[in-house]
Amino acid sequence: MSNEKKPALLVIDVQVGIARGKDIHAGWPTILGNIVDLIARARAQNILVIFVQHDGGPGDMLQPGRDGWALCPELGVLPSDIVIRKTACDAFFNTSLESTLRERGIQRLIVAGCMTEYCVDTTVRRAVSLGFDVTLAADAHGTWNSPTLNAEQIVEHHNGLLNQFSAGRAAVAVTSASAVIFS
Repeated sequence: MSNEKKPALLVIDVQVGIARGKDIHAGWPTILGNIVDLIARARAQNILVIFVQHDGGPGDMLQPGRDGWALCPELGVLPSDIVIRKTACDAFFNTSLESTLRERGIQRLIVAGCMTEYCVDTTVRRAVSLGFDVTLAADAHGTWNSPTLNAEQIVEHHNGLLNQFSAGRAAVAVTSASAVIFS
């Protein structure tokens, strides 16, 4: 995977209802700090920042307009940032994400965000299938505990599972947030 491909930072579902959940990854403050750092570094290098925001159904904590739906204020979303709203785990499904990336010549995504085993995993796999290289920031995504695994185990499992996942010439590289290279 070449770092010479034009990148964008994709921050998935870092919303109040998820990030403030009672079962969120115990290391969430560090994860959120790593996401905020990635955003700052991307902006400093004039790298496109795209936020993905999940729209839940009626009564869901992520229902548009409810407090939990908002992107976390720590992210410091700017008017120049792109926000893509979605209704499924796959951030490409029935959204403008792919066309947004292609119109801007993006070939590589740096991915961070919430719900590792759902939205992060699904979007990373779909991105690769669509021909985008992906750098997954290993310590910049999190999830909730499940009945069988704690959040830390889920993150560790998916970091191992997704590293070197490929389709055609596109692949995933998993690295620490501090080691992410945007150029």
